[in-house]
Amino acid sequence: MNFFQHQEQAKKQSKWLACAFAGITLLIILVIDLLAFVVVGLSGSLSTGLVSTAQYNTVNLFTLDNLVANSTLLLTVSAITAAIIGLASLFKIAGLKSGGATVAASMGGTLVTADTRDPLRRRLYNVVEEISIASGTPVPDVFVMENEPAINAFAAGYTPADAAVAVTQGTLEKLTRAELQGVVAHEFSHIFNGDMRINIRLMGVLFGIMVLAIIGRKFLSSSRYRLSSSKNNNAGAIISIGMALMVVGYVGLFFARWLKSALSRQREYLADASAVQFTRDPSGIAGALKKIAAYNHASYLQTDSEEVSHMLFGSGYRSFMFATHPPLEKRIERIEKRFDASELDALAKRLKREERQEHLQAEVAEREQEQGKTGNAQSGLLDVDNLIENIGNPDIGRIAAAAIFAAAISDNLMHAAHSPEWSPEILFYCLLDHDEELREKQLLIIVQEMGDISESKLRHLITSNGYVKVEQRLPLLEVAFPSLKRRPVSDVEKILDTVEKMAAVDGNIDSFEYLLSRLVKQYLFEYHVPNKTKLHGRRKLESCIDELALVVSIVASHGQHSNSPQGLQLAQRAFRTGMSAVGIEHKNLIFTEDWQNGLDKALEKLDDLSAPEKAKVVLALGKAVLDDGQVITEEQEIMRVICSLIHVPLPLLQSVDGNL
Repeated sequence: MNFFQHQEQAKKQSKWLACAFAGITLLIILVIDLLAFVVVGLSGSLSTGLVSTAQYNTVNLFTLDNLVANSTLLLTVSAITAAIIGLASLFKIAGLKSGGATVAASMGGTLVTADTRDPLRRRLYNVVEEISIASGTPVPDVFVMENEPAINAFAAGYTPADAAVAVTQGTLEKLTRAELQGVVAHEFSHIFNGDMRINIRLMGVLFGIMVLAIIGRKFLSSSRYRLSSSKNNNAGAIISIGMALMVVGYVGLFFARWLKSALSRQREYLADASAVQFTRDPSGIAGALKKIAAYNHASYLQTDSEEVSHMLFGSGYRSFMFATHPPLEKRIERIEKRFDASELDALAKRLKREERQEHLQAEVAEREQEQGKTGNAQSGLLDVDNLIENIGNPDIGRIAAAAIFAAAISDNLMHAAHSPEWSPEILFYCLLDHDEELREKQLLIIVQEMGDISESKLRHLITSNGYVKVEQRLPLLEVAFPSLKRRPVSDVEKILDTVEKMAAVDGNIDSFEYLLSRLVKQYLFEYHVPNKTKLHGRRKLESCIDELALVVSIVASHGQHSNSPQGLQLAQRAFRTGMSAVGIEHKNLIFTEDWQNGLDKALEKLDDLSAPEKAKVVLALGKAVLDDGQVITEEQEIMRVICSLIHVPLPLLQSVDGNL
């Protein structure tokens, strides 16, 4: 199942989740209605008073006359129950609207920054950063749950732009770099496959279902005080109400756990498989799962994990019914066909002997990272037919290429990208024009908008590093994003305004610079209001033919000198190749004076395509790029930016094994 199929499945699961929530809510309402009906009936106030309590019995309680006579009561109780559950769910979801960082912080997570000096956290950040660059997504926030010795992790958020990846302290200390990479790759698959958005919504649903049990506990707690007062005659009724609400609440919890189990188990198998595709190293994630088993189910958290149990890498607590995760042995067997459960006993003994040496692994990982600086990536041809299958699943070659690529960027540029104080200047640095006259105009805009200190920083970057290399622009932006998004909102608005003016400085904006500025704007918008972002729509490609033609025209002409007759001819041929790949016979390149506005509208419509239809867009772009038999850096980067703008994370095309 590829990225687009996963996205479509996630959309269907969201609908299924809504229906299941409605069904469970209806069941709870019916149970509470029944309790209210019985309690009021047995108290003798069900009917109009003609039947006394002594004469009343449960045999004639459920008569049509009684139901009609108390329809107002039942409707009122139903409305109140539905309102409590619905409002509680909405309240919880609203509390999570700021995205993954909120969830990670609520679980006791501590933010890991790029300048951390702790070797274990440095290793974790390197792994996350490498996979982000390889997969074409902004680097997510990274958290560590410091007080959790268990081996576990989760990813949370609405979109890749506001995603957070959190791991426990036990994960850092007990796993090798390969195993950690497998766990992180597993969590990235949840980011790509749309599972995070479902998980956030499921947290709200579970809270709404559980709220009645919480109210019941409050009633019982308050009754202790009332029972201590002999003058109060209502304590018994309060205890009855509290007990009833708790029973109903835990009935709801029973079905909520069933709901989590139904949604989570198969997705965990898929995420395991995706992690293997990411790393091309089954031993990594299999080793992590084996260690959880060898440490006697060491994934259980000390904190209450009921709300987030469906999001975790391993089970957050012991569950005898409706487990959110498949059995560990089953997960390992799917990864390693020859797995023998007896291996776990031998592993447990070996782990005890090696436990004191595990802290040295981080230092080894740092040396491995340094060795990557001597590597050189090779190039080849883009295999468009396999490109779609690789989206969301960059292999180990691309992850290694990302590590080498990151190591090739100068240390001071990487330090600046990781620094909140320098991240705006890194963004401006990526947008500087190579034409000296235009560049000076851009620097003047920076003085006017951001001040002379910002301009001095930028000149320092130019003096120290020269002008930005084309292939480094997008990765630098992705690396700088975690620092950039933590700037105050007022600063972010100034930065975005400056970016807009820099891109428009010559009135003849370079398409890549324009798209890059749009991507920054989109990333920051989605981070601040992630719950308002829709990753995919329902539109069909047939309704967006002109918009697709405009985007393919830009990509086709970007790698050619289209102002010459020969370049125009090559661009025309690439355009037709791309369009015909998706069965559209669109004869001519589209050129328009107001291409910026046209491109904005085109990307907005293409972003509203369903996930399977977006696969066709990627295919058309890939075929257009490859038409001349070569892939230049500018074509790769503009294709990755366009795909990011329609919420398709195109992986790093270059690989250390010679594949593009």
